[in-house]
Amino acid sequence: MATTPGLLTDWPWKPLGSFKYIILGPWAMQSMYALATKGKNERDYTNLLIIPFLLWRALHNQIWISISRHRTAKGNNRIVDRSLEFDQVDRESNWDDQILLSGILIYFFNSILESASFLPTWRSDGIILTILLHIGPVEYLYYWLHRALHHHFLYSRYHSHHHSSIVTQPITSVIHPFAEHISYFMLFAIPMLGTVLAGTASLVSLFGYITYIDLMNNMGHCNFELVPSWVFTIFPPLKYLMYTPTFHSLHHTRFRTNYSLFMPFYDYIHGTMDKTTDALYETSLKRIEDSPDVVYLTHLTTLESIFHLQVGFASFASRPYTSELWYMWPITFCSMVLNFVHGRTFIVERNFFDKLKLQSWAIPRYSIQYSLKWQKQVINGLIEEAILEAEARGAKVLSLGLLNQGEGLNKNGELYIEKHDQKLNIKVVDGSSLAVAIVLNSIPKGTTEILFRGSLSKISYAIVSSLCQKGIKIATFYEHERLRLSALPQSNVVLSKSYAEKVWIVGDGVTEEEQLKAPKGTLFIPFSQFPPKKVRVNDALYCHTPSMIAPDSLHNLNSCENWLPRRVMSAWRVGGIVHALEGWNVHECGDTMFDVNKVWEAALKHGFRPSTISK
Repeated sequence: MATTPGLLTDWPWKPLGSFKYIILGPWAMQSMYALATKGKNERDYTNLLIIPFLLWRALHNQIWISISRHRTAKGNNRIVDRSLEFDQVDRESNWDDQILLSGILIYFFNSILESASFLPTWRSDGIILTILLHIGPVEYLYYWLHRALHHHFLYSRYHSHHHSSIVTQPITSVIHPFAEHISYFMLFAIPMLGTVLAGTASLVSLFGYITYIDLMNNMGHCNFELVPSWVFTIFPPLKYLMYTPTFHSLHHTRFRTNYSLFMPFYDYIHGTMDKTTDALYETSLKRIEDSPDVVYLTHLTTLESIFHLQVGFASFASRPYTSELWYMWPITFCSMVLNFVHGRTFIVERNFFDKLKLQSWAIPRYSIQYSLKWQKQVINGLIEEAILEAEARGAKVLSLGLLNQGEGLNKNGELYIEKHDQKLNIKVVDGSSLAVAIVLNSIPKGTTEILFRGSLSKISYAIVSSLCQKGIKIATFYEHERLRLSALPQSNVVLSKSYAEKVWIVGDGVTEEEQLKAPKGTLFIPFSQFPPKKVRVNDALYCHTPSMIAPDSLHNLNSCENWLPRRVMSAWRVGGIVHALEGWNVHECGDTMFDVNKVWEAALKHGFRPSTISK
């Protein structure tokens, strides 16, 4: 929102929320009716192509978003090295409003202007006229409109909303108040209406011009330099005719320079060209990939999780994971096949904390694939490659997240240490000690009895052992669990008969039927990587899976880690960060586990806080 919002700031369909696209319903149904009832020669393809074109615009923008987020996470050719936070993601979540507006306006003019209907596919004179009208009136008028928008009166009421984003991403280009968008559409309508009224318009000139606007807008705000220097060497005048991402990025950091739309020509004429443009352009082209200090190695979970990543749909990634995109299964299935055939570990996110550079990498495998025996060798190979790549890039610590540290998969990461320990400087961490510490510190003080239920693992044994040493009575559902846990020192494990325990420590394997046996007000504390299915949300409490709230000094955190809330990070991810901050020069994997109190105190010392109970 602008600092002092003016008239027509909000979009008129804002109250409709996600149902806003029903506005296009009547026109869309009319187009479908015409397609079904009219003959081939009677169909107005201008009208019929509007909905497919709007879908293309959304896809075009999304491609730029994904590429930009991936490239800025890698670091090569990045322009502005600052953080992007949740408030910007929220502010830019309505980037599709301008696509809806363009659809309404195209439908409107198609219905009232006879010359805007039944357009030919191509007309050369119309293409030339579109180019000339853009170079002349559009670019020139935009330059002065843009300068006017930077006058304090209009800036505070409208344009400051756009400039709230110092670090730009492609969709930043279309984040403006409604009134400002109307003024832009009036400008961009000049070439389109000009060719329509002149009788030279075509499908290519109309839809191609809007695609050109999208292309240049996205490129100018992508925050990485992609225009090679050789193009300006071959054709020097091009620097006056086409801007670069660096050119427009400076406008977002300096504000009073580089006002031009896509052609810097007018900034050169009027003396508003930023003098550092060329130097920043050269610097950005030479910037190499970041060398992370800490790598968190995760993987895809459900088929829809690929859209939940930061490089996917930004608005979904900024919220805890839910299966809202089940209808995208054809695309997700294709991505699964593609990853299976030719998948490589990829960068998901970058953060920085104190002097540490943090990155999250994802193995291109889904949770279901980790349960397949014939995938075990392939997955281990991908994890091993990631460890060696992180080592080559100078990382100090790599922490294994989710199923990447499975005991049955790689013995909690020990497999890689056995193979490469003498050659590795990087430390492999499974974060188990911090996970145990979080669970232990989630138990209410004064608790004397706890029910344990879940798969037995390194973490569960450590939790039960610590509780037994504190004199807390442990109850289980099954005899085989009691027998195995009874082998622990100072064991105090019994079979539960009444299920009266009000604190349950649960992990993988706990069923819905078992949860229903818990008394009202039970506190469920998971120790597993994945959360249990919650069946007692109305009369019981569930903690998050082991996790901590990140300190405010941890920057560039603008997506949620799977199902966790904003700024909450899993214990396994935090464990790697704390390991690097403390400079512990040992591995934590296999059977190795640190002193849980020492790890807990270290995490608190660096500003991490216990996360709240899940709702």
